[in-house]
Amino acid sequence: MDTTQSQPDSKPRIQDDRPARRRRRWPWVILVVIAALVAIGGIAFTAYASDYYHADEAAHQAMEPTEGVQVRTLANGDIAFIPPSPRAGVVLYPGGKVQAEAYAPLLQALAERGFLGVLVPIPFNLAVLNMNGADGVQEQFPEVRSWVLMGHSLGGVMAAAYASSHGEEWEGLGLLGAYATSDLAESGLTVLSLSGTEDGILNRQAAASNRGNLPEGAVELSIEGGNHAQFGSYGAQSSDGTATIAPEEQRRVVADAVARTFP
Repeated sequence: MDTTQSQPDSKPRIQDDRPARRRRRWPWVILVVIAALVAIGGIAFTAYASDYYHADEAAHQAMEPTEGVQVRTLANGDIAFIPPSPRAGVVLYPGGKVQAEAYAPLLQALAERGFLGVLVPIPFNLAVLNMNGADGVQEQFPEVRSWVLMGHSLGGVMAAAYASSHGEEWEGLGLLGAYATSDLAESGLTVLSLSGTEDGILNRQAAASNRGNLPEGAVELSIEGGNHAQFGSYGAQSSDGTATIAPEEQRRVVADAVARTFP
């Protein structure tokens, strides 16, 4: 009988922990990938938002006070066009990727007709990022009893969405080359919807399918020869139609229609 006892293996055993290491490494890899995607998305959004339509020279000139109309920048950055003894107030949301100051000529035209106008600058010029931009405007002008919320293009969609949950605070809504995706049928608001016959931006099929969101009696007017960009003053807009009337004429038609609809 062999009584030789087997000797224990004197070599230390090396545990293979590579799978565990890989498991520990995966969360960091995932975090790095997520951070990279966020960074890429941020860069892409910044590039997208920085490419916007700038107010032109006519708009910059309209930012200057005129005889009887004060132009004042409020503490929150809103820009007010103040006529003597205003008959009503108008708050305007700019169109998507359009500098707010581009609507200064329209606000001047409205001020000449007695409307105190307030332009609401929007972060990254996208109204969807500040749908509640009209909050607090009315309290700054307690002498004005009647208020209309207006918006151009994407700004009109956001103005309608805001009005759908704040209808009791407003007398009316103005849609400029825009439509309401929110239900305003029972809001009691007076609604004015304006579009140009040469507008190449407005989705007319979407506007028609959303017409039921407007209250009964909503006023819909077509501006003969007008296009999308001439509601503001920022030059030609990609994919828009060519207007056959001057920008001043289109703004006059808009201002006159507002004055008739919201006396």
